[in-house]
Amino acid sequence: MKSLRDCKRSSMITSSVRPVACPALSRALSASTMFAGAEGAAKAEQRSSVRSFQQIPHTGSNGWVNLLHFWREGTFSQLHKHMEQTFQMLGPIYRQYLGSQCSVNILLPVDIGELFRSEGLHPRRMTLQPWATHRESRKHSKGVFLKNGAEWRADRLLLNREMMLSSAVRRFLPLLDEVARDFSHLLHLKVQKEGREENGLHSLTLDPSPDLFRFALEGSCYVLYGERIGLFSSEPSQESQRFIWAVERMLATTPPLLYLPPRLLLRLHAPLWTQHATAWDHIFSHAETRIQRGYQRLQAAVGNAAGAVQGSLGQFPGVLGQLMERGQLPLELIRANITELMAGGVDTTAVPLQFALFELARNPSVQEQVRAQVQASWSQAAGNPQKALQGAPLLKGAVKETLRLYPVGITVQRYPIRDIVLQNYHIPAGTLVQACLYPLGRSQDVFQEPERFDPSRWGPGGEEGTMETGSGAGFRSLAFGFGARQCVGRRIAENEMQLLLLHILRNFRLSVSSKEELKTKYTLILQPESPPTINFTTLSHS
Repeated sequence: MKSLRDCKRSSMITSSVRPVACPALSRALSASTMFAGAEGAAKAEQRSSVRSFQQIPHTGSNGWVNLLHFWREGTFSQLHKHMEQTFQMLGPIYRQYLGSQCSVNILLPVDIGELFRSEGLHPRRMTLQPWATHRESRKHSKGVFLKNGAEWRADRLLLNREMMLSSAVRRFLPLLDEVARDFSHLLHLKVQKEGREENGLHSLTLDPSPDLFRFALEGSCYVLYGERIGLFSSEPSQESQRFIWAVERMLATTPPLLYLPPRLLLRLHAPLWTQHATAWDHIFSHAETRIQRGYQRLQAAVGNAAGAVQGSLGQFPGVLGQLMERGQLPLELIRANITELMAGGVDTTAVPLQFALFELARNPSVQEQVRAQVQASWSQAAGNPQKALQGAPLLKGAVKETLRLYPVGITVQRYPIRDIVLQNYHIPAGTLVQACLYPLGRSQDVFQEPERFDPSRWGPGGEEGTMETGSGAGFRSLAFGFGARQCVGRRIAENEMQLLLLHILRNFRLSVSSKEELKTKYTLILQPESPPTINFTTLSHS
């Protein structure tokens, strides 16, 4: 991405003159009078130097005309590229009018840090109105993704205990490791059976995306419900395959509905709305079946005086069982949140894994570095997945690098609760501000050689470890959001991806026939236009 240093900028004034107490009472009045004049002049100068909201560069002030252009030119599917090009043209901040919506778009970490500090106790992000309208029209409760205010905070704190705390991660990590091992084992069998053999090694080129979707759903269900759903069997459930299709259809139909009035489309029975609502209905139906099974297991355990529901291997009963046992969240709200987590936990894990395998395959030297660390860590961990991950920080770096280049969601949104100044422009409280992650991750102003896939950049010896305090260093990796409203499923997704890559690298060498950049498209999440094909070659020891 072209450096924003080439664009015209203004510095933001962040300091003001403050009075110093005078030691001599006889001079207090005259000194304070003189200082008051100086302070007033300084503040007046500061106010006059900060430019107004209306002076922020924009792409056209008629939102409906802009929306029409988006429709005609197919911009929605390339929204991430559109943002990158607009920053190159207008600089590090601009206004975007689209339909009835107005947003301020930013990309520099120092500005994102300022936005974070103004989010308040109950951070708000842009409501996905089509999702909210579906819940309201079907009379479903809303989960934390669609809630705001004190009600959001109360529910979120309960979910954090079961999903975000280190104690929660320790409970579900063995489950994810079991699924990742099974995936690697089945892939190994497939490569041996269908691949070609040379010098005792087997090799097979395939599109792993269908298997990655099944892996993500199997892993998510195991953590959420405490039981496997059998997607790795020779004949996986058609119902689960339909669930994956429904999630993809829901994601694809969301972006065009964001800028149109969903309730009007609902009354008109518009085909786009019908597709969207039908997809959500199927997602809820699938989740309801699983939730009912979990509830019955809990009741059976109570009836048998078993104390706590146990998984098939004596593990914890899943997030669902934990929430039910604690009894602090009503069943209807448990159902709403588990359904949202199910819908948000498949594509958002499976698609980044496609990108990660591709990048490791087309960067063989990086792949060997990560593998060497993985092999050493695994041999010392004695089968303990937590120790194995702790000893292989390049795995985490590989996931962060993947999400830097290919962020699942291309923006993080907040409504500041107070007036702020970004790039020397006044931003009124309540303005929708979007941190744009795709151009952020590819900006020369933020990353050294941003086009290079380098997991080590996130380690203590990499560029992340040398960033100066106050430079926005903590706001360069934002694929899961930031602050109290970051992705509630973050720990599941991070560990699910790292464990799969760990077992893949332990058993296979990856390669690709072409090292050209992948073409991408946006359908509420960023994904490849066509899934990459990867060559998997067994390692001599595997």
